[in-house]
Amino acid sequence: MKESYDAIIIGAGVIGAAITLELARKGLKSICVDKVGEAGHGSTAGSCALIRPFYSTLDGAAIAWESHYYWLKWAEHLGVEDERGLIRYVNCGNLVFKSELNNNMVPVMSILDQLGCPYDELSMDEVVARYPFVSRSSFAPVRKLDDPDFGSPNGEELDGAVFFPHGGYVTDPALSAHNLLRAAEAAGATFRLNTKVTAICKAQGRVSGVKIDGGQEIVAPVVVNVAGPHSFKINAMAGVEDDMAIKTRALRHEVAHVPSPIGLDFETHGGHLSDSDTSVYCRPESGNHILIGSEDPECDERIWVDPDDFDRSFSNQWQLQVMRLAQRIPELKIPTKLKGVVELYDVSDDWIPIYDKSGLPGFYMAIGTSGNQFKNAPIVGEMMADLITACETGHDHDVKPVTFHLKNIDRTISLGFYSRKRKVNQQSSFSVRG
Repeated sequence: MKESYDAIIIGAGVIGAAITLELARKGLKSICVDKVGEAGHGSTAGSCALIRPFYSTLDGAAIAWESHYYWLKWAEHLGVEDERGLIRYVNCGNLVFKSELNNNMVPVMSILDQLGCPYDELSMDEVVARYPFVSRSSFAPVRKLDDPDFGSPNGEELDGAVFFPHGGYVTDPALSAHNLLRAAEAAGATFRLNTKVTAICKAQGRVSGVKIDGGQEIVAPVVVNVAGPHSFKINAMAGVEDDMAIKTRALRHEVAHVPSPIGLDFETHGGHLSDSDTSVYCRPESGNHILIGSEDPECDERIWVDPDDFDRSFSNQWQLQVMRLAQRIPELKIPTKLKGVVELYDVSDDWIPIYDKSGLPGFYMAIGTSGNQFKNAPIVGEMMADLITACETGHDHDVKPVTFHLKNIDRTISLGFYSRKRKVNQQSSFSVRG
């Protein structure tokens, strides 16, 4: 006997769990399926889980600033307990160094001025007073390890930084997905883990459900692709890519995990630092460690992979990221034991996500999250639930895009910004910065 639901969500990462929660809250009998055995496994668990308002586009910055308030009021948003406990949001703020590569943050500050989002401009004297362990020097342009000038200052000093108080990080990103799973279950949703989708089913010109391993069919008039790095494979099953101007693919990335310099309590006196001058970002990790990620400079190779077959061992990229941070934090040591994460981004053509319907009625997509959308998960859950409800009751989103109100910052946005049919957005950073 076929199981029947109102909606099937493919993918139990933080965004998939959030969408499942919000569809259940709207009264839809919802089931979330994932091929792995834990919610939040994979790209969610491998995320640095940064919360920050600075993006290269107005719409991107708006929902990112809005997201801060969801994490601040996480227990209220969930409305349930979790036997594993709730996530901890560290509201340490975000410091972004000015550089030629980010146009001294002028475009970003202009965007945030339009939104009314607060920030503080700091001189390098003020930066060093707050963070005495950082170097004032500029090292641009960003170089590879084999460049003979790698690590050499260029003779200039940075022109200060911008500090954003509405930001920080979540200490356990995988736990955030489990928190959302428990909230969704309390709202009536079902989760089916260790369950692989093998086919998208269609009937009478629209989606009708999915087949899972073992041949069983789960029936539903709505299917939502939130499969992360596997999103393009699910889209291929559904046959919807011909209707899309923007596509997605899987990009391999590494995050280094290293001890703080001796004598530096980075958990207390550090924070989230973003440095386009050396093209790395970092944040504290428990045990007085530092997580280090790349800001995807043009000089670094981008390794596009099959998400079912890629190399999970560390490469020289790990060392490169650590050494780039050591330019900014000179006391940082390079450990001999490599520790960190090798995972995947689900990257769209312009590094801006697709939150949209598809050309197949009933089939929806929350994909192309490009390593910069963890923070927006609870909002995306609400946005997608509104979009699906509107489209399933006859609204033509392609003709008149659905709007969504950001209640905490009191701003209404058009979900057409995230359309599958959009042109490549040239305002994008074309990187994990979004």
